[in-house]
Amino acid sequence: MTESHEQHPLTGAVPIQVVVAGANGKMGQEAVRAISADRRFAIAALLVRDRSFTTAGSSAAVFDSAERLLAETTPDVWLDLTDARSVVTHVDLALEAGVRPVVGATGYQRVDLSRWQAVCERDKLGGIAAPNFAIGALLMTRFAAEAARFYPNAEIIELHHDGKKDAPSGTATRTAQAMGEARELSAVSGQAATLWPALDNPDRRQVATTELPPARGQHVQGVAIHSVRLPGLVAHQEVLFGGTGEVLTIRHDSLSRVSFMPGVLFSLAKVMELSQFVYGLEHLLW
Repeated sequence: MTESHEQHPLTGAVPIQVVVAGANGKMGQEAVRAISADRRFAIAALLVRDRSFTTAGSSAAVFDSAERLLAETTPDVWLDLTDARSVVTHVDLALEAGVRPVVGATGYQRVDLSRWQAVCERDKLGGIAAPNFAIGALLMTRFAAEAARFYPNAEIIELHHDGKKDAPSGTATRTAQAMGEARELSAVSGQAATLWPALDNPDRRQVATTELPPARGQHVQGVAIHSVRLPGLVAHQEVLFGGTGEVLTIRHDSLSRVSFMPGVLFSLAKVMELSQFVYGLEHLLW
C-alpha cells in the first residue's frame, strides 16, 4: 500500500504508514510522539473517541470512525491501543482491508486470536498481538516460565493504574500461560523430575492445580492472579514461587509508558516482514 506515499526527503525511503487507534489515551499519546520522531514511520491517521481532543506532535487526519478512516486512507499498519470494547472490531476491519495489525490493547479472546491467525495465514499478512511491549516484562515472563519447571506452587500479583479496565492484565495471563506450557513440556520430557527429584511428589503437584476460592484471585493454568488497580501505578508485576523454606520473586516495573515504546517501534517495523499472526513479542526476539 505504500507505493503512493512520498519518500522521506533525507533517507529516500518510503515510510511505513501507521494508524494509531486510541491516540487520545496516555499510551496513544506516547506512541504518537515516538512514531513521529522515527524516520521509518509516518502517521497515516489517528482514531480517537473524542474528536475535540488534539494529539500533540502530529498533524495527521483525525477520525472517530474506523470504517471511515479505512475508507479514506491507505495505511500499512494498524496500531491498536484502545480497549476491550473496540479492539476486536478494529482488528477485524483492518484485516479485511489488508492492513497489518499490531495489537497493544487487551480483552480479546482465544477465538479472536485463532480467527486473526487464520486470516493472516490465508492472506499472507503479518500481524502481532503483544500483551506487553516492554523488554523487561518479556524477560520476566521467560524467567517465570523457566522457574515454573522447578516450583509447582506460584502466584502472580499484577498492579496497574486505576484507569485499566481489564483484569487480570494481558501480561499476567500470558505469564501464567507460559508457565503452564513450560510445566507441560517438563512433564512430558521428565526433565524437571530429573533435575529436581523433590518436584516429582504428586501431593505437591496437586497444590498447583486445585481450584482456589474467589478471594485468592483468578485461576489461569494452575496460577492464581491477583489484580490491583490504584492511582499512581503504571504497570507492575510480581511472580512469586514458594518452595521448601524459600520464596523466589521475579518482578518487573514499568515506571513510565516510555518503557513500551522500543517494543512498539520494533513491532511496527517487524510486522511488515511477517506473513502470519504472532501472539507474544517474545516469539520475535528469541
